[in-house]
Amino acid sequence: MAPSFRPARRTPEASLRRVSSPQLLAGLLAGAGAAHFLMPEPFDSIVPRALPGSPRTWTRVSGAAELALAAGIALPRTRARAACAAAAFFVAVVPANAQMAADWRDRPAPLRRAAQARVPLQIPLVLWARKVARDAAA
Repeated sequence: MAPSFRPARRTPEASLRRVSSPQLLAGLLAGAGAAHFLMPEPFDSIVPRALPGSPRTWTRVSGAAELALAAGIALPRTRARAACAAAAFFVAVVPANAQMAADWRDRPAPLRRAAQARVPLQIPLVLWARKVARDAAA
């Protein structure tokens, strides 16, 4: 009797490995960018008050930037430049995250800690974007 052929089972880990780092970064940026348009109020509330103009304008501009960065990273031809720009963008939003941490200092501890975590979270995002840029340029 001939041995039966059974295709390899797909594990969740194997499925995740098929998704590349640039795809994940593009997805993160696309999701965040879409959220700026679908639920703008939370983003409006963290726009630093020192910025001129309406917070909603800054929310829309940053959402559009995230969508453009996502598209650029998704395309191999523009990936390196877009990933460098994403690293700069992640640095540029630190003041908004700091504003949120300051504004939420009187919130319950779990929310306060989550807001405070947003500032150092930018470091791995910057490093991730730089790695995507380096890998795309290689």
